[in-house]
Amino acid sequence: MDLSLWQYQFRIIMLGDSTVGKSSLLKRYTEDAFLENINQTVGVDFYVHFLEVAPGVRIKLQFWDTAGQERFRSVTRSYYRNSVGGLLVFDVTNRASFDHVKDWHDEVCERVVPHRVMFTLLGHKSDCDTDDHSERVISREEAEKLASRMGMPYVEASAKTGNNVQEAFDVLSRRIYDGLLSGEVELREGWDGVKCTTPQGLNVQREGAAGQPQTADGTKRKKKCCG
Repeated sequence: MDLSLWQYQFRIIMLGDSTVGKSSLLKRYTEDAFLENINQTVGVDFYVHFLEVAPGVRIKLQFWDTAGQERFRSVTRSYYRNSVGGLLVFDVTNRASFDHVKDWHDEVCERVVPHRVMFTLLGHKSDCDTDDHSERVISREEAEKLASRMGMPYVEASAKTGNNVQEAFDVLSRRIYDGLLSGEVELREGWDGVKCTTPQGLNVQREGAAGQPQTADGTKRKKKCCG
């Protein structure tokens, strides 16, 4: 993929308590590397990655990796408003980090109005759940229930093994892209959550996504309301 060519840029913010592994996840996703000991984020770090979210649709992902410590919150809060996506991360072996997920979510939502942030919930360190030894204290079922109540998908991943890391970011990226097509996410002047190099192309894609199957005479076939 020619990295100089992209149609959309999505700004995504990493959210969650300190030590849940946000930086490790980004390191694995963007560089396919894992460090046993990684320095805690001070303020905000930046990462960039490119992907094809749909055939012929190239996305530049710009990640803001925020510090989870309270003393940096005044800095990280300033980045909420210009984000279109949020990856809410907790540690499956840490009950407190799970209990704080809703606090992170609510804090972002309060500060981004009138914009919309699309979220995905990620349970990290799934490698700690094995047949012979388990350190986890949050079950998949409990996490899935929380994600359902908050209206977002849930993924479990491990930066250490690489399992499901790409899937987690792909799910969020696709969720943002689908939001653009449906109109849930709107391009706004002065807002950097989404940048589009060809706004007219977005209109064409929206029309295609909204198109209905046609009958033989060229009229649109009516959709059933259910089923």
